[in-house]
Amino acid sequence: MQVPFVGEVPSDIVVSWIVMVIVGIFLLWRLTVNKKWPMIWEYMTTTHHRKIGTMYIFFAVLFFIRGGIDALFIRTQLAVPENDFWVFQSQKYNEIFTTHGTVMIFFVAMPLLIGLMNIAVPLQLGANDLAFPYLNSVSFWMFVSGAFVFNMAFFFNAAPNAGWTAYAPLSTDTFTTGPNNNYYIFGLQLSGLGTIFTAVNMIVTIIRLRAPGMKMTRMPLFPWATLLTSFLILIAFPVLTVALLLLTFDRIYGTSFFIGELGSPVYYQHLFWIFGHPEVYILILPAFGIFSDIISAFSRKRIYGYTSMVIAIALIGLLGFMVWAHHMFTVGLGPLANSVFAITTMLIAVPTGIKVFNWLFTMRNGVVQIRTPMLFSLGFIPTFVIGGVTGVMLAVAAADYQYHDTYFVVAHFHYTMIGGTILGAFAGIYYWYPKMTGKVLDEKLGRWHFWLFIIGFHLTFLPQHLAGLNGMPRRVYSYTWADNVFVLNFISTIGAFLMGASMLFVVWNLYKTHRLTDKVGPDPWDGRTLEWTVDSPAPEHPFEPMPIVSGFDAYWYAKVKKEELPKAENPRPSPIAVKTIQPVLLAGILMVISIGFIYGWLWMQIIGGVGAFGFFIIRSVTDERKGVYQKEEDEL
Repeated sequence: MQVPFVGEVPSDIVVSWIVMVIVGIFLLWRLTVNKKWPMIWEYMTTTHHRKIGTMYIFFAVLFFIRGGIDALFIRTQLAVPENDFWVFQSQKYNEIFTTHGTVMIFFVAMPLLIGLMNIAVPLQLGANDLAFPYLNSVSFWMFVSGAFVFNMAFFFNAAPNAGWTAYAPLSTDTFTTGPNNNYYIFGLQLSGLGTIFTAVNMIVTIIRLRAPGMKMTRMPLFPWATLLTSFLILIAFPVLTVALLLLTFDRIYGTSFFIGELGSPVYYQHLFWIFGHPEVYILILPAFGIFSDIISAFSRKRIYGYTSMVIAIALIGLLGFMVWAHHMFTVGLGPLANSVFAITTMLIAVPTGIKVFNWLFTMRNGVVQIRTPMLFSLGFIPTFVIGGVTGVMLAVAAADYQYHDTYFVVAHFHYTMIGGTILGAFAGIYYWYPKMTGKVLDEKLGRWHFWLFIIGFHLTFLPQHLAGLNGMPRRVYSYTWADNVFVLNFISTIGAFLMGASMLFVVWNLYKTHRLTDKVGPDPWDGRTLEWTVDSPAPEHPFEPMPIVSGFDAYWYAKVKKEELPKAENPRPSPIAVKTIQPVLLAGILMVISIGFIYGWLWMQIIGGVGAFGFFIIRSVTDERKGVYQKEEDEL
């Protein structure tokens, strides 16, 4: 095989350099001509939850484009047997499926959901901001710095290449030398730390900043899902941190936690999946909350079985920590361990089934309106059920020996991740877009987006079940005519390009909506929860005066009675949003330290360390809120 290189650099990287230079110059020109730099500065220095949530979604969409292009390259390479598409064979194929998986999970799915949490959860609670606005900004910029560290590896011809799980011993420097997998480690460490901070912020906000009268039993289901997800993050992400830290020591300092006579690669698998399987629910539970609120709103009915829905979310979260070894049935843990983890895995189907039936009963006898957010919610139910059924099949330990490491697993994984998380994120973006921008996305183009995406999705991944059952292993860049999987792969490739084409309608929708439509009022969907009581887009400090909540769906029932929600006279003081560039500087310093470790440059590590120490000294003696305090005292 002859890989087309330009000098020592693969030609795909050279093309990406050229594209980035052209796009960069074009963007600089457009921002300057349209005088958008003040707006850029405004967003860089903001600590307001809606703006930070919008930035999370903006960057997630950028990385979605990158991960989506990776997917199209993968499917093109696999479209026909014995194919040699461009450079994507051998190690380049290892790199591209590694970056595709990692980007989609950590830098697309996670920020999409965290962005929606930022935008909607405080508004649904009647809170004026998250509990710690400054920490929220730090969380976001740490996510951005981690994403930049991970993605810059490609441009330096050093993309990670050990899969999105970075299994040891493959990911140790014995088998994958060079800085490639160091980028993976430090990119995930930075963004993971930001995610932990977000979880703390969400928990405190939900517990402490609910509107007067909004008991926990009166919260919408999206804040419930966010609360339980945040606890999962607090438990699961530190385990990933430990796994990556030990891997760092193995790679850089010559320890042997996961290799050698004293270490074992199985230790890494345990640590990774103790994080990794709850991560699946970290990505899906918020989507469950989004679907619940949307189905209720567009069915004009209270959610069916509210209490059972909350209990089901909690049970799924709890069981999510008791199933990690079902990813390791073939490791050799023994029949007792395999049986225990098989049973706990199957048990998750029970609370999940409760939720599915509750969504169906919510629509039953309701006045169902099929708008774009509802379309994505309806598309989610059968798609996720298929993913759930194949999950139960994989939970059968004996059968898993047949499915393991085949395309059957790939198909199952995408049915749960895209069918649950991505459809949920699309539904949430269409639903809360008025609270982000003040406008409703075009309905007709939204339907085009949905139908092309859902048809393309099933064309892509349904045949992969059969390819897996026919014995096609995952993570291979070629197959032969004799393998009898050509037709299945060719259909998958057509489906993938159909999904890609659907995203063009999103781009056209954004352009058309912002150029040709007017702003809408506070309640364009005739909603049920508190976010629809404030202007669109949501202003800073939207709940002044603060409403009093007297029951579940209080706003809906107040509208039915043609009344207004009563106002609180002495509500709890709200968090103070400030302008500060400090989180951006901190993220930059952490990037410097990370690059120093990635390449083993001691001088850069020292410079970064001194910078971080200086930052914390400055931070400990400054308080941006002083001006606000002084203004309040002057008014008294």
